[in-house]
Amino acid sequence: MKILNNLAKTKFWQSVFRTKLPLSTNLDRSLVIFNSLTLHIHPVKVRLRAIKFSYTFYLGMISFFLFFVLIVTGVLLMLYYQPAIPHAYRNMKDLEYVVSNGSFLRNMHRWSAHLMVISVFLHMLRVFYKGAYKPPREFNWIIGIVLLVSTLLLSYTGYLLPYDQLSYWAVTVGTNIVQYIPVAGKEIRFLLLGGNEIGEYTLVRFYVLHCVVLPLVMILLIAFHFWRIRKDGGLL
Repeated sequence: MKILNNLAKTKFWQSVFRTKLPLSTNLDRSLVIFNSLTLHIHPVKVRLRAIKFSYTFYLGMISFFLFFVLIVTGVLLMLYYQPAIPHAYRNMKDLEYVVSNGSFLRNMHRWSAHLMVISVFLHMLRVFYKGAYKPPREFNWIIGIVLLVSTLLLSYTGYLLPYDQLSYWAVTVGTNIVQYIPVAGKEIRFLLLGGNEIGEYTLVRFYVLHCVVLPLVMILLIAFHFWRIRKDGGLL
């Protein structure tokens, strides 16, 4: 218990957690509720300058809206897609030429992905320019970096799903670069590909990463990101 109390007094603990330890009083216990995401995410009031368009350019909300569009269009695209060879390529052709409004749906998903990468990157630049990465917001800055990387990984994993020549060779180049990571590069490449070359297992793994793992991770991180903005004093 003494070790835990000493840990709670460190800068690292105070940057990540807002609840004090030990929970010895009713006030301490109530702070656990007040600091929860679901019960205390929206502020009672905000600064007037913080909601001006020229202050944030709404880049954070634009990124979130584009992510929502990607979720909706992605679910609809999954109804017409099979992560298998050669069905994946045929499904993309059916979406483009056979399915009603299929081409519009796919293009909406693709352009939303491109715009999200741009908006998230610009959002990070604005936060850096405003100095919003400084204490006590340093941990939320790390969360933002993870979200940026996750956004790039979403775009990369989705690139293989049409399984055409362009996506095949783009992923080939990308995974060949990965193998030059020190120590574990070849193992990471083998894990991504499901073997030594791109094939059926690669398509399935990229499909699972793109449609299940990364979206779930981003949903959790976005919710936590919003909550930390609220707890760290609002927009800056």
